[in-house]
Amino acid sequence: MKGAELVLKVLQQHGVDTIFGYPGGAIMPIYDALYQSDVKHYLCRHEQGGAFSAIGYARASGKVGVCMATSGPGATNLITSLADAMLDSVPVVAITGQVSQAVMGTDAFQEIDVLGLSLAVTKHSFMVRSVDELAATLNEAFAIAQSGRPGPVLVDIPKDVQLADIDYQAECSAAQSAAPIYTSLANAGKARALIAAAKKPMAYIGGGVHMAGAMLQLQQFLAANPMPSVTTLKAMGSVAKDNAHYLGMLGMHGTQAANLAVQQCDLLICLGARFDDRVTGNLQKFAPLAKVIHVDIDPAEINKVRFANVALLGDMKQILPAMTVGTDCPDWLAHCAQLKQQHGWRYDHPGERIYAPLMLKQLSERMPDNSVVCCDVGQHQMWVAQHMRFSSPRNHLSSGGLGTMGFGLPAAIGAKLARPQDTVITVSGDGSFMMNVQELATIKRFRLPVKIVIVDNQRLGMVKQWQQLFFNERYSETDLSDNPDFVALAAAFAIPGHCITRKDEVESALEAMFTWPGPYLLHVCIDDKDNVWPLVPPGAANEEMITELKA
Repeated sequence: MKGAELVLKVLQQHGVDTIFGYPGGAIMPIYDALYQSDVKHYLCRHEQGGAFSAIGYARASGKVGVCMATSGPGATNLITSLADAMLDSVPVVAITGQVSQAVMGTDAFQEIDVLGLSLAVTKHSFMVRSVDELAATLNEAFAIAQSGRPGPVLVDIPKDVQLADIDYQAECSAAQSAAPIYTSLANAGKARALIAAAKKPMAYIGGGVHMAGAMLQLQQFLAANPMPSVTTLKAMGSVAKDNAHYLGMLGMHGTQAANLAVQQCDLLICLGARFDDRVTGNLQKFAPLAKVIHVDIDPAEINKVRFANVALLGDMKQILPAMTVGTDCPDWLAHCAQLKQQHGWRYDHPGERIYAPLMLKQLSERMPDNSVVCCDVGQHQMWVAQHMRFSSPRNHLSSGGLGTMGFGLPAAIGAKLARPQDTVITVSGDGSFMMNVQELATIKRFRLPVKIVIVDNQRLGMVKQWQQLFFNERYSETDLSDNPDFVALAAAFAIPGHCITRKDEVESALEAMFTWPGPYLLHVCIDDKDNVWPLVPPGAANEEMITELKA
């Protein structure tokens, strides 16, 4: 067979049946092999959209996402998406075509050093120099993408390698692709001692818990060790909805109860999180009274940002049961419950205009329980995190570490293909939506019943809010009042839609969206004066939140 045919054979051996991509000259042999392959390829309308679709597929399913692009601009268009996958630890294998080795280094047409370019945004990158190395390289790419802390891997394949002949008989399986996880329980006794001695323990839960498949162990740990818990953006849905001690997301736009309680705790149990600056605020003032237990799979995270009194490395499924000791802190639980009640959300917004937090709460209450919500980045993203509830982190896909506008729509495409029986909703801002609007064509072509909610304040809302608070209301380049007619735009792609401007229209509009059998766009107009609260200002401690604009 040809090298190009071998690529598809190895992908199938790893259980891959879905690929996202865009063809071009240097990857044309692989696309020719696709013509008669059982692997289903989904043509996205931009390489970035293809890679974001692969990320959405991976995050919604737990499988490896696969995307392809040609050399030169095709490969460079993947870079932002690979960076997104790197910072959010998403297993993706990206395959790029490269110019033939005979002209490599001559500035050939669409030649770029994608290997060098990708090193900063991938877990590992390969250049395949011989067809004899092709299968082994692809197998290693899948192993690296899934092993330990997951991440993106790029495999760059010159055109002559794709066209070369090879006699290949070997077999591999997806079960062989991930290396075993080294786990040490040597410090479990020290962790139990700290938990037993704590008067005000707090579970700080990150995305690493569900990525480890340790959701059951987390619920068992919290049941055996009753304590308040908070989550990062990526971990939303990790704590059961009926857990009375859950305080919500913490950090810059976290709940007041979560931020205040973390600042008061005497033990912070960090589970699969990395003390991100958007979580900690002023690091020197973060949880100042707390000792720290840090559980992670990545040794590089230990003591990187915050000193850990006790560290445990490895498989969360093994470590959480080993930390169980039982806690007894009724006064602390009662205090945190009071904080939660005292600082609960209010939805009695004056006037007739739509209030985004209330609208998103209504959306959350109406959508099926196992719906997947894919966010873009900005004010709407934080409102989703604050006011919607999720039963699993796989149901809330949001660009966390990189904060990439344009993530939501293509991620929803991948999520819908990963989970065709589940409702998939994109919640986007008017700024973010335009970043990858071309993927409406992908939704149209494959008849994907993705529901699209655009929260439109005709502004780059989050930037505008910072300009208002910290730049003396100098609104530089954040006016989007010349937005297109989004309903007409969707109609050009044969996607029906509706625009609403008043609170009393929300329920009927949501009903219409969910009952429509295919894709649907709901354009929600809100007041550009509405901001996201609370907000921890730059350099402030988390308890120093701004909760509203002062007159």
